[in-house]
Amino acid sequence: MKSNKISGMTLLEVMVALVIFAVAAISITKSIGELIANMPILEERTYAQWVADNVLVDAKLDPVFPAVGKKEGRMEMAGKEWYWRKEAVKTTDDDFRLLRVSVSLDERYSNIIAQVNTYVLKTK
Repeated sequence: MKSNKISGMTLLEVMVALVIFAVAAISITKSIGELIANMPILEERTYAQWVADNVLVDAKLDPVFPAVGKKEGRMEMAGKEWYWRKEAVKTTDDDFRLLRVSVSLDERYSNIIAQVNTYVLKTK
């Protein structure tokens, strides 16, 4: 005698597979939503980092050794006005200065978006 059994998935197996797929789809959708929500923040930080890098490049190209103190300015990038503060800090070696650049979107620097440090050497 031949067995006429047809093999396939039961209704329970199909429902379990659908539940697993639904959980995976929800978690992927949530991850993509969080990524998209963080995009403006990452973009703002990137522009602030570029502003700080530009200020530091200008400082390194300046032939005059920076005096200890603060200097402030502003720069336009990506349609926004960025405010930067450059601090020259004395180090233990008089031939070096620590340069610290802070970047903000407001001139009171209540929310510093990026801060970059570097050292410059006094050329003789």
